[in-house]
Amino acid sequence: MLAIIATVLLVFLVLRWLNSTTNHGEFVEVPDFAKMSVMDMRIAVEDAGLRYEVLDSANYNPDYPRFSIIDQDPKAGSHVKENRKIYFTVNPSGYKKVTVPNIIQVTQRNAASMLKAVGLDVQRVTYIDELGEDMVYQIKYKSKYIKPGDKLPKTSKIELVCGNGRIPDQARIKADSE
Repeated sequence: MLAIIATVLLVFLVLRWLNSTTNHGEFVEVPDFAKMSVMDMRIAVEDAGLRYEVLDSANYNPDYPRFSIIDQDPKAGSHVKENRKIYFTVNPSGYKKVTVPNIIQVTQRNAASMLKAVGLDVQRVTYIDELGEDMVYQIKYKSKYIKPGDKLPKTSKIELVCGNGRIPDQARIKADSE
């Protein structure tokens, strides 16, 4: 009988101790950190009695300022214990760079598909006198020639220089002289 009373008393004391040390029933509401700069986020986290960890930056989102919070876990409005760690995803400074695929001597249609697959867009197509009609001969970005393997920011607009199916003038002159 004495053992049962001692066990009940011990359980009662352990539960009271847990209630006082774990702040049972006491919660902090997680603020909304969306679009907040990292510096402002640090201050707000400390003011709320929370901790934080910044996860790797995500893909660039143009709807959010550079180096601002684009996601948080737990979400805003959640109730958590004091000193809980909040995980943040930060918007990088811009789009990540992608490699320009080798589209030289590829048809314009296939080149456009290959570029779209890596995240680049064809802004314009210009034509030069070359025998291969709709064949890509050169690539331009911001009016400068680039080559396969160069790195460009994702979503960049590029220009394809394609053949129009006509023989270039110098080749025509040489053919006429023979």
